[in-house]
Amino acid sequence: METALLSRKDQIDHTATVLFRARGFAATSMRELATALGIEAGSIYSHIRSKEEILHRICFRLADQFFAGFEDATQNNTLPIADSLRRAIESHVQVLTADVAASAVFLHEWRHLSEPARTEFLALREQYEAGFRQLLINGAETGTLYAPDPAFASLTLLASLNWLPTWYAPGGKLAPADIAHRLANQLLFGLEVREN
Repeated sequence: METALLSRKDQIDHTATVLFRARGFAATSMRELATALGIEAGSIYSHIRSKEEILHRICFRLADQFFAGFEDATQNNTLPIADSLRRAIESHVQVLTADVAASAVFLHEWRHLSEPARTEFLALREQYEAGFRQLLINGAETGTLYAPDPAFASLTLLASLNWLPTWYAPGGKLAPADIAHRLANQLLFGLEVREN
C-alpha cells in the first residue's frame, strides 16, 4: 500500500495496524507510532485522540466488511445451502487476505477495546458466528450438510479460516481467490474418501 497516497488519518491507521500486528497493541506506544510516521510525538494528537481510537476503527471496519460479505453470500434464497456456505467461506477469506495486518489485529487485539466497545464487538462476533451456525443448522435439517453439532462445526470452520493471517503471504504462489476456493473445498468435503 502506497502510504504517500493516503490521507494523514489513513497513514496513521495503516502504520498503527502494522505496529499493532508486529508488537501488539499494548506494547505499541504513541511515541513509536509518531516516530514511524516521521512526525513529532505531540503532533499526532492533532489527528487522533488515542491509539484505542485506531484499534476501534480497525476492528469495526473489518466487522462491517465481514457482515457485508456474508450478507452478499447468503442473500440469494434460491441457492442450495452448501453453495451459500461456500460463498460465505470464500467471502471471509477475501476479507482476511485483503489486509492481513488488519485481519491479525482484528482477530487478536480486540481484547484491548474498552467498554462499551468491547461488549459491542463481542456481540457482533457472536451475531456473525450465528450466521454460519444457522447455515449449518439449515443444511443439517434439509439433509444437505452433515453437521450433527452445528455450533461445534461453525466454530471449527471459523477457527480454521481465522488461522489464515498467520501463514498467508501476499504475493505467494496462491492468489486469495485460489486459497478461498481450496479452503472452501477442504472444509465442505473434508479429507475422507467416501464410497458412493
